[in-house]
Amino acid sequence: MSHTPHELSEEFPQLADKISELKRTDTHFAKLADEYHALNRAVHRAETLVEPVEELTEVEMRKQRATLKDELYRLLTA
Repeated sequence: MSHTPHELSEEFPQLADKISELKRTDTHFAKLADEYHALNRAVHRAETLVEPVEELTEVEMRKQRATLKDELYRLLTA
């Protein structure tokens, strides 16, 4: 289990400029990025026991985060 936040710009540093651009110009991307950010923060709070959750819930949250990250990467590289 990692206690490191997985910010999009840290996950894809080579695409940081494109992330910023799409957040400004693509409403679908911006919505997904906002969802990713909120879920990422929730996972981080769960991992660091700031807001503990059941283990299964934490696993599901991580899976959802990975799915969102995959979709965002697809949009970034399309």
